[in-house]
Amino acid sequence: MTDFLSTGTLPDEYRDLALTVRDFANQVVAPVAAKHDAEHSFPYEVVAGMADMGLFGLPFPEEFGGMGGDYFALCLALEELGKVDQSVAITLEAGVSLGAMPIYRFGNDKQKAEWLPLLASGRALGAFGLTEPGAGSDAGGTRTTARLDGDSWIINGSKQFITNSGTDITRLVTVTAVTGEVDGKKEISTIIVPADTPGFTAEPAYNKVGWNASDTHPLSFDDVRVPAENLLGERGRGYANFLRILDEGRIAIAALSVGAAQGCVNESVRYAKEREAFGRPIGTNQAIAFKIARMEARAHMARTAYYDAAALMLSGKPFKKQAAIAKLVASEAAMDNARDATQIFGGYGFMNEYAVARHYRDSKILEIGEGTTEVQLMLIGRELGLWQT
Repeated sequence: MTDFLSTGTLPDEYRDLALTVRDFANQVVAPVAAKHDAEHSFPYEVVAGMADMGLFGLPFPEEFGGMGGDYFALCLALEELGKVDQSVAITLEAGVSLGAMPIYRFGNDKQKAEWLPLLASGRALGAFGLTEPGAGSDAGGTRTTARLDGDSWIINGSKQFITNSGTDITRLVTVTAVTGEVDGKKEISTIIVPADTPGFTAEPAYNKVGWNASDTHPLSFDDVRVPAENLLGERGRGYANFLRILDEGRIAIAALSVGAAQGCVNESVRYAKEREAFGRPIGTNQAIAFKIARMEARAHMARTAYYDAAALMLSGKPFKKQAAIAKLVASEAAMDNARDATQIFGGYGFMNEYAVARHYRDSKILEIGEGTTEVQLMLIGRELGLWQT
């Protein structure tokens, strides 16, 4: 798995996957990206195409309806989609790493058999209900509660900024909730809530700056009753389990970010060769050429970082620090490249019909979602032994 890090060459199976997804992104996603962005509409036809390709099942075993691949394969797909449309890429990322992966990692045999084939097929989406109005970066500040009432959990509370939570094909949300108290501390557990459960409501979608074709809602839970057997993993292990999911998800977000950063490079190179000023292509001006060269360097370094984190993860070695580094440098590369690309395009870069304008609006959330830049710095510092809490 780590050989390609030193050779710079992807194994054939990974390269073929990346090229297949690249063709899909250019031929299917790109032509409708601007339309869905402008209309704030969910790209159901694109999601169906990704489902047909098996992308939602990439890292899952065939016994659960998956493709028998691994997490790095998912990351390669996210990078290629991120070059063209971040909304589509985050729909896949959240559906797999946040929607289905908790069930695969921590579910019992019955839960896996019931939910994974459906989610891996891409015909249904799952969501990850962690963030709350008063507990963003402080994931341990959960206030949503779940109490046992006979053979059922009764859930009350709210979540915010939840991706894939209100589509016509959303089938479940895995929710963190306080289920008690142990030694004076909150006992946080995770519970599967089917989307059609009475009392569960996906509130009206947010009016966002970017990721306009991605589905994002606040959620409310009003005496939501689900079977006690919907507990996911051990009672009281919800916080620890979700931190593991977030560590993995940061590698995926890094891959998406690299795609965005590289997409800005690709658009800028094309434009710099075509656009003329003062009688020659603007790319022949050193100021423009150097700016694009720095953009390419950022994308390359960020790609190496997420490759490294993925290699450690798949080899079973500790990867928390490397995941945080990858997410940090890749999200910043995406935002920096989007800003530089917009500058290269000049006035056209401020027009929404150009892809760089969409990247400029989309990329900021990459420095916030699944752990802010500040959280990544905190995690890296902690892994270096600078503090213990």
